[in-house]
Amino acid sequence: IELTPAAKELVAERGYDPVYGARPLKRSIQKNAIDPLANELLTGRFKAGDRILVDRDGDRLVFRIAERKASDTEAA
Repeated sequence: IELTPAAKELVAERGYDPVYGARPLKRSIQKNAIDPLANELLTGRFKAGDRILVDRDGDRLVFRIAERKASDTEAA
């Protein structure tokens, strides 16, 4: 998994609170990156070995395949 600078910025923006500092950061990462990515994995969009690029699209994160690992059958 690789996050673009824009994706990191979104997670940081949502994970910072003037009162609590960066304490909400873990929750922001879970809500904005891990949970949506888990849903994408469950749909079968990504396969084992895929390199996933996380980018920002407005107020949300989007996931793309940056590089797909060749399967054993394709390599033969």
